[in-house]
Amino acid sequence: MRIDGIILRELQMPLVRPFETSFGVTRNRRILLAEVRSEGLTGWGECTAGEKPFFSGESTDTAWQVIVNDLGPMLAAAENVEHGGECPKIFRLVRGNRMAKAALENAIWDLEAQREGVSLSRLLGGVRDRIPCGVSLGIQATIPDLMAIIEKELEAGYQRIKLKCKPGWDVEVFERVRHKWPGILLSCDANSAYRLHDAERLRSFDQFDLMMIEQPLWHDDFYYHSMLQRQLHTPICLDESIHNRRDALAAIEMGSCRIINIKLGRVGGFSEAIAVHNAAMERGVPVWCGGMLEAGLGRAHNIALASLENFSLPGDVSASARYFADDIIEPEVTVTSKGEIDIPNIPGRGYEVRADLVERLTVRKETIRAFAMA
Repeated sequence: MRIDGIILRELQMPLVRPFETSFGVTRNRRILLAEVRSEGLTGWGECTAGEKPFFSGESTDTAWQVIVNDLGPMLAAAENVEHGGECPKIFRLVRGNRMAKAALENAIWDLEAQREGVSLSRLLGGVRDRIPCGVSLGIQATIPDLMAIIEKELEAGYQRIKLKCKPGWDVEVFERVRHKWPGILLSCDANSAYRLHDAERLRSFDQFDLMMIEQPLWHDDFYYHSMLQRQLHTPICLDESIHNRRDALAAIEMGSCRIINIKLGRVGGFSEAIAVHNAAMERGVPVWCGGMLEAGLGRAHNIALASLENFSLPGDVSASARYFADDIIEPEVTVTSKGEIDIPNIPGRGYEVRADLVERLTVRKETIRAFAMA
């Protein structure tokens, strides 16, 4: 396919409620959208980088700069891009910057699905018609506030409750939740808030029958996680540590985790996400799809990814209305009373972009033309 042009936009989108993790509190999302035009079709990608380089080394501003100055011109100058899987080769001179790369690569996969007349999930190799959903709940002002939110999400049908945690917001919280809901599927996410000297405290989490403890130690670590996993009955799930297939293989071989969270932006796009998925499946390690407070386009891509066979655990993909009063796609993502999302079966990503709303929310815009590197 011929790339006719790329339009990069930044949108300002306030969250329905603040979302707090061990990194801090997010109230507004600065969303980067990449619109790739090709031969009368338009593919869309969303960059999931945060406002600050706290989750990863990328941020909204670094991703903007790298896409405008480097990745965008590289893609625009590429000849006859037939498949999203070609993007890693096109971007090979740029190290890291995976979230920026994913925004463009995922737009190419969207274009390819439209051109081939198949749904994005089927193009990726998906086998599901619907996916099970969980919710990720941030740190709240009080435990009663958290309990009220959990009750609401369980009534909505969500199949798994994930609690953000950190020292001082962990054991007492889990005790209260387990006492009220002894049978629910419950997990926690530390976002690297603990250290190995907290091992005794982390061992105490075993009593709460958690599905997993997500990324308890350093964001770039396998070794100490392998030491900790040997001390725990509860499976460790790695998130921030896994950037590619090689990382997944290393973590599995070292016994650093028993579950892997795959985030599209963190691994650089669909190509590497599929590679991580396949490596884990071949070794009997389940995976699930994590979230990054995405707007509708990122959410649509997560839904397609989570249709792959080894996404056997409920992920973080949930309804648009949990995060945004007005999402940028139609129809908005909704969850059934059974806690599932139906996967669209129409060509491409399965959701239309609300161009008028996108334009209204846009605070900056840059066009990268196909002759940029000619």
